Amino acid sequence: MEAFLEILKYSLPALLVVLITYLMLSNFMDNEEKRRTYLLRRETRKASLSYKLQAYERMALFLERITPSSLLVRVQSGSLNVRDYHALLLKSVRDEFEHNLSQQIYLSDDAWRQVVHAKSATVGILNKLVQECNPQDPGVKFSTKVLNYAMELETFPTRQALNFIKAELRTEL
Repeated sequence: MEAFLEILKYSLPALLVVLITYLMLSNFMDNEEKRRTYLLRRETRKASLSYKLQAYERMALFLERITPSSLLVRVQSGSLNVRDYHALLLKSVRDEFEHNLSQQIYLSDDAWRQVVHAKSATVGILNKLVQECNPQDPGVKFSTKVLNYAMELETFPTRQALNFIKAELRTEL
């Protein structure tokens, strides 16, 4: 019995030290894993923020480029008639949109809906106004009609989308 108590006297503190060491090491390892995860998340967020900002910049540029005043300056009518000029304008809007299509990954769903709506509204306005023109008239007549219509609107759809994107970006940062 004495031998048993003697063994217990030495074993119990040793077991206690082993248990405390195990608990401390497991706690340390858990904390270290949490720290690594946090650092990885922080680096990922930093990288994704950069991509997100670039996407918002590209969408702002897209919206500016399809605004009638910019679109009509960039895509000049030259000697084209209304029908051909209208087709060229629609192609320009479509090409710009397709070029920026991948940016939807980095935008919120609401922001992307605003961009798509602005593009669709711009195309709709161009389609509506072309019907009011003679297809054989010079393209300048159509561009004048588009500019006049854009000036009559209180806020053009591209401007609304741009304002939405700016506001959303302010809340992100």
